Amino acid sequence: MPHDNLRVLAHPLRMRLLSLLTGTALSAAEAARELGDTQANVSYHIRRLHEAGLLEVAEEVTIRGGRAKRYRHPPESGRRLTARDPAEEHLLTNAIAAELLRRADERAPGPASLTDAELWVDPQVWASAVAQASALSKDLHEAAQPPRTPGTVRVSASVALFKLADPRAAGPDEPP
Repeated sequence: MPHDNLRVLAHPLRMRLLSLLTGTALSAAEAARELGDTQANVSYHIRRLHEAGLLEVAEEVTIRGGRAKRYRHPPESGRRLTARDPAEEHLLTNAIAAELLRRADERAPGPASLTDAELWVDPQVWASAVAQASALSKDLHEAAQPPRTPGTVRVSASVALFKLADPRAAGPDEPP
């Protein structure tokens, strides 16, 4: 994904839209009601996400005599966000961090799993952890339901696993 397209995630509402539109296809008006925003604002941000290839038109429906497009976020489109350019990775990391902070302010009491670690592990352990995290992410995305579906709970899931550079492996002209 080109650098300019990755910037599409710089606006916090767009991260919320991607999450919302994973569980169900919604029109701009429906998404605006769910997020407590204006239809015009949500429509603008949906258009930007669609142009970036992160939303697809799931259906067109007739509502009050007019036509409305309902959009959905196919989770596999997120693979385009795995950047090799450090500047692009930084944009994506900032967007995810800001969204995690927003969600943390809405955390309900009860059990949770929070982990933060910088570790050295065997390569086989690392490969297994990445595979498990990928499977967990896929399971959650596939199980996503429309907002407030009876019998569901609203949850937050952010998964970021990546290898770190070994600072001692830097070349003689590179800072550690």
